[in-house]
Amino acid sequence: MNLVTITTNFNLAEAELTRSRLEAAGFHPFIANEMAAGWLGGSSTATLLRIEVPDEEAGDAKEFLDAPVE
Repeated sequence: MNLVTITTNFNLAEAELTRSRLEAAGFHPFIANEMAAGWLGGSSTATLLRIEVPDEEAGDAKEFLDAPVE
C-alpha cells in the first residue's frame, strides 16, 4: 500500500481535525511527522505535517476535503 499526501499543515490540532473528518467519512488517513510536531509543541514552521491516505483513496479524499462543509 502506497500513501499519498493529500494536504499539509503546520498545526498539529488542525491536522488531527482533518484526520478525524477523513476517518469519520470512512477513509484511512495517516499524519506524517505527527510525533515531531508534538515534540515541538504542536505548531512549528520547521515541521510540515502531511496528511496521507492510501493511493486508492486519494482522489475521493481530496474531493471530500474540497467540498463545502454543511
